[in-house]
Amino acid sequence: MKEVFLGRLPILDCHQNLVAFELLFRFGNNANVSVIDNSAASANVIIDTYGQLGIENVLGKRRGFIKVDTELLMCDAICLLPKRHVVLEILRSVELTNEIIRRCIELHGKGYQLALSNAVKLTDEYERLLPYINIARINVNAIDKLILIETLRKLKRWPILLLAEKVENRQTANYCASLNFQMLQGFYFSEPEIITGKRIDPSKLSLLKLLLLIAKESEASEIEKELQFQPGLSYNLLKMVNSAGSGIPQSINSINRAIMILGRKQLHRWVQLLLYTATQKGGSKSDALMQTAAIRGKLLEFIATADRPHDKNHQDRAFTVGILSLLDTLLGIEMSQIVETLSIQQDMRQALIERKGILGKQLRLIEANEKGEIRKVIPMLAEQGFLKMSELTNMELEAYVWASRISDSLNDSH
Repeated sequence: MKEVFLGRLPILDCHQNLVAFELLFRFGNNANVSVIDNSAASANVIIDTYGQLGIENVLGKRRGFIKVDTELLMCDAICLLPKRHVVLEILRSVELTNEIIRRCIELHGKGYQLALSNAVKLTDEYERLLPYINIARINVNAIDKLILIETLRKLKRWPILLLAEKVENRQTANYCASLNFQMLQGFYFSEPEIITGKRIDPSKLSLLKLLLLIAKESEASEIEKELQFQPGLSYNLLKMVNSAGSGIPQSINSINRAIMILGRKQLHRWVQLLLYTATQKGGSKSDALMQTAAIRGKLLEFIATADRPHDKNHQDRAFTVGILSLLDTLLGIEMSQIVETLSIQQDMRQALIERKGILGKQLRLIEANEKGEIRKVIPMLAEQGFLKMSELTNMELEAYVWASRISDSLNDSH
């Protein structure tokens, strides 16, 4: 199989809960990028890529948007994709001939969800297609306000969900909400502005203190004492340790015992991930951030393991850097303040604040990977010298699966 580059961008509902992903596929083994998102060959790439793990494992309970052009739309291989887990997004470049419209009706009848890309200036041909469209994607920044309102008026005649893309700031997010968009996508949800000087929420500060105690290998009694100030965390911990999957023969009711059974490493990771779920009721961006942070942590750990297979300490530091890399976004404070609070090691500090050093460069690789920026990823991989594109993709898929399971388990424990 040819090497494939995979990117995944989050899509949120109007309450900013993570509901789907846009999947980006590229061939790439050099700096000359060959884009195949809109090519019939991408059907085989997608099927091959997910054949080992199953697309449902990678996406969890969420759907993946896949761009399709005329060739891919008419390709028989497209019906091998699981209809429960994908949304076929028809590119604007597709000419809506009678044959294409019949194909869309056929796929809709088979149970596939169809999305319309760049759904503006709806012609008569597009109006013929609308009864079979589930989702319409619109870039609200690239359309005149009057045209946008008229487009939305036409679309609302049908039970079509509205997806706003390129939502880059709070003002645009609020504007989309006022227009009743049900889904949102954009860097605002993964890279919002950092509010300087903001104080850390007490519940999150408690989690940060727990992280520090665990990192410094404090006595279990000290960790237990900190947990006692947070009854919700204590309950969550006991419930997790007593879950059916843990294999514990008898119920554990002691926090100290739960800490001993779980172990320092797993307790550390549990607290890190909880930071992303410990947000105010009503959603915010925490769900998407937790998913991204979990993937970053596991992927950075995989890369560190390939780089230094016998250095477990380095691998654990890599996981921590990946997880912590979005805390400034979550908490709305500068990363330097978080790093100071946690008193972490110099190489981790350098990676998180400056994206420098071994871990910092690997974190930058992952960030470029997330956005589908293959022109940046190819030279970064070459600089690392020990990692091929195909190996990175396999690691990423494994990280997706792991993060989806973690997300489901954390949600189930609430």
